Amino acid sequence: MLGRFERGGSGEAVVEYGDSNLRVVKPGRFVRCAVTGVEIPLDALRYWSVERQEAYADPDAVMVRLRQSPQHQGSKTA
Repeated sequence: MLGRFERGGSGEAVVEYGDSNLRVVKPGRFVRCAVTGVEIPLDALRYWSVERQEAYADPDAVMVRLRQSPQHQGSKTA
């Protein structure tokens, strides 16, 4: 769960994605899906890749990204 400070700010957040958590480097309201470009509110962020350091809006976006590369590892669900 994100603290009040981490959720604060406006615009796009900068996030470091870990295996089971994430760290907000620059506060913001959202991150962008690496596949669709859609805004993902930080409180709704559930899918990301630690290896690629990118967020995904939903499981379908994760699958699209996995099909784009032979590396089928690194996607995490929190």
